[in-house]
Parts: sequence; structure tokens; C-alpha cells
Amino acid sequence: MYVLDYGAQLQYKKKEVLTLLAPFGVADLEVFESPQSHYRARAEFRIWHDDAGAHYAMGGMDKKSTVIIESCPKVIETIAKSMPLLLEAINLSPQLKQRLFSVEFLATTAGEALITLIYHKKLDESWLQEAQLLGEKIKAYIMGRSRNQKKVLTREYVTEELAVDSRLYRYRHYESGFTQPNPFENIKMIEWVIIQAKKIGSGDLLESYCGLGNFTIPLSRYFDKVLATEISKRSIQAALENCQLNGVENIAFVRLSSEEMTQALRGVRDFNRLKGIDLQNYDFSAVLVDPPRAGLDETTIELISKIEHILYISCNPHTLASDLEALTETHAVMESAIFDQFPHTPHIESGVFLRKKK
Repeated sequence: MYVLDYGAQLQYKKKEVLTLLAPFGVADLEVFESPQSHYRARAEFRIWHDDAGAHYAMGGMDKKSTVIIESCPKVIETIAKSMPLLLEAINLSPQLKQRLFSVEFLATTAGEALITLIYHKKLDESWLQEAQLLGEKIKAYIMGRSRNQKKVLTREYVTEELAVDSRLYRYRHYESGFTQPNPFENIKMIEWVIIQAKKIGSGDLLESYCGLGNFTIPLSRYFDKVLATEISKRSIQAALENCQLNGVENIAFVRLSSEEMTQALRGVRDFNRLKGIDLQNYDFSAVLVDPPRAGLDETTIELISKIEHILYISCNPHTLASDLEALTETHAVMESAIFDQFPHTPHIESGVFLRKKK
């Protein structure tokens, strides 16, 4: 993959996904390419210390050596500009440099950066003072982490702004929460899902693995009501805040796993977390799932197979193909696409839109 030019990489990925989806009637798929550089909005680097000071570093291909990083063309411009400024400031401050183990960057296309410094030492008042000056100097939000310590100097999130479907959406991305790594491909993914949603026409939307509302909030324009579930407390908190930021009022976010969502909708169990939500009041015309690499569990597949339209976003085309073996017993694949979230790697993000067979 590393030795191929970018066009050849995309063709290789397209061929791989088509091979997996061909048994389900997929003859072609849309390909959404990424910028070839400056596309990652999140990055983590080890810090290597030697007589010359502190350096960004990563493990070598042999798993034993250390490679010093002078620059990183993968990260978005906001991070690329912050990296040398941060390292220079760290090397000028013994307090910031001492026992610094790694650095994490979370940034936005709107220019905000949150930088987390991770240490093998206790973070005391003198560190806080130095870190405060650092944030002011490089114009970034600074956090510190050490064993049993988390120091937030100003705030622990950045606010991304995405122009989607002729509207501007704002999202709070938290330091410890899941976010889509490539904002440019993320916009294309959301708009592709919206194009499919417009074909559905009406009804309510069920979403599992909703995260911080990345898809949920723009999609809510095209449905009467939305019930969205996610297991992470932090993601649910962010989703509720993002609803307020965007003035959306027709979404109910609930902290449930995919399995618990299935139990609730079947009436197998009652959940206090669903207090005030009348599940009988929903008429789901579509479901959106964006599961982890392992794909969907059997009970979720059985549940969503009863819904007219299925939107499936996948980070693993192999488990997508496995799940389609069951889903295409009741549904037909109408549209399919790949989104190159991770250029220059073998990883592939896919999307399929299914409609219930007559």
C-alpha cells in the first residue's frame, strides 16, 4: 500500500470492497477520495529524550527502534503549525519537559487545538503555571495527564465547524471521546447518508452507535423524530450539548448499548435510562448503524431487518460482508460507497444503503 501512488491505492481498495460485496448484487460503488496530506484531526506522538532535548518520535517498523519525527504531513494544518511551537516551548522549560512521555493533539479545521501532555510524574502547581503560559504562547488549550491525575487548564474540548448539506454544523469534540479522524471525508460521509435519507421521505429514525451526534444531528432534518443510542457517557454528554449548539429538538439521545437497545424495543427489559421516552410513539422508517470493527450482533441484525431502510456505515468491509449475508435475506443493497478516511493505509470505511424487499 505504501509503495502505490494514491490513485492506485484507491483502485486497490475499491477492488477489495467490490470483491466482498459482489455476492450481494453490488456491481460498482462510489469512491470518495481524501486530501493526500493534512487530513488527520487527531494525532499522538511519543516523546523521545536525548542530550539534544525532547523530540517527537514513533516506534520503527522493526518494533524495536525509535524514529525521530521532524514533521508529519498527515495531520491537519492546525496541528502541523502547533507541533514545532509546542516542542520549542517544551525544550525551553525543564518543568514541562521533565518525564514527559507523550503528546496528543485534537484539532479542528476551524483552527482550534487541544493538546494533552502525558507524564510519568505528579503534576504540581509549578507545572500548572508553566502549562498556562504555554497555552497562551502557542494559542492552544492545554491539558495534563499523569497517573490518577487529569488537569484541565481551560477546557477539554474543541469546537469543530462542518459545512454539510448547505448548513454549518458545530460539534464539541472532547479529548477522550471518539471523533471521526478525517474531517474532509467525514463531510462526504454525512452528505452521502443524507442523500440516501432524502429517498426515504418520512417517518422516524433509529440510530445505534451514534457517538457525539455526528450523523444524527444533520440527519434529523429529514425525519420526524430520532432515537439515538450510544454506550459511552462522554459521547452522550457531547451529543446533548451538540444538539443545543445546533438548535435541534427532535432527537432523544439515550445511553444504551446495541444489545440493550434491542432488548428495550422488544419489551424484554425496562431501563431507567429510557424514563420519559415512549418507545411505542416511534414509527421507524429507517435505521442507521455505525458499529465497531466486529460488526453487528445477531439480535441487532434481527431487529433492524424488520425496518424498511437500513443505512450501514462500516470501518471493516469484511464484517460488513458477513452482516450482509443475513441482512440481504430481507433487504437489497441499493447504494454503496467507500470513503478513504485513512489514505496510505489498508483501512477502508464503507457505506451501504439497503431497502426491504417487496
